Amino acid sequence: MTRLQSEYQRLYLPPAASADSADALGLIGADGRVRALVLALSRPADWDALSPVWRGVQSDLELPAPAIAVNGVDAFELWFSLAEPVPVAEAAAFLQGLRQRYLADLKPARLRLWPDAAAPTASPGPARIPALQPATGRWSAFVAPDLPAVFGDDPSLDFQPVDDAQAEQLSRLASIPPDAWQAALAQLQAVAPVAAVATAAPAALSTPASSAVTAHAALQGPYQDPRRFLLDVMNDPTVALVLRIDAAKALLPAASDEPR
Repeated sequence: MTRLQSEYQRLYLPPAASADSADALGLIGADGRVRALVLALSRPADWDALSPVWRGVQSDLELPAPAIAVNGVDAFELWFSLAEPVPVAEAAAFLQGLRQRYLADLKPARLRLWPDAAAPTASPGPARIPALQPATGRWSAFVAPDLPAVFGDDPSLDFQPVDDAQAEQLSRLASIPPDAWQAALAQLQAVAPVAAVATAAPAALSTPASSAVTAHAALQGPYQDPRRFLLDVMNDPTVALVLRIDAAKALLPAASDEPR
């Protein structure tokens, strides 16, 4: 076993996996668990857009830095290593949490997350790095944190990376311990409800269905009196409760000024 194979196995392969496993299937253990998670950004490859994830997992989630890779075709990749294998669904939830927290403004089509709980063995999965990519005739490689910006929108090498240099890059990385993994997963799962509320809020403010239009038709017209508007919002059962509460709070000073 070469030093590069040893480092790759240390970080990414499940127990009892062959050190020369070269595709996504080799990253999934016989029990369906994984130690490797890969988040890729393409179309275009943009390190400025992906780098907040690399920084955030360290500063916000207090996790070891993931490996940074150019895939030789179209994407920058972040490779996360777990000290202990986890179920595919748990790994997929972590990646979705990262997407919602750091990449919510990007089109989903630009992202590839592996594993995917719905289809963990589906193509395209992460390929072994480094490797020559037949589609481009160029090489994938793990790269140092100060190099991604140098690649611009061409995440590839035009020469074969030296195995010892690749092994050296991986040797500097650590796997995520179980306790840190669970803590980070809990933080990321808390993002999902917040995102759902933010998505639902515009719907709560939109024009209601026809059956409810009559109930608050006044809300669709212009208002000359702000207090009248707030009263209508507060008393309208079709408006989101949080907005009705806010309207009531805004009315409190006005109510206290009224003559008794």
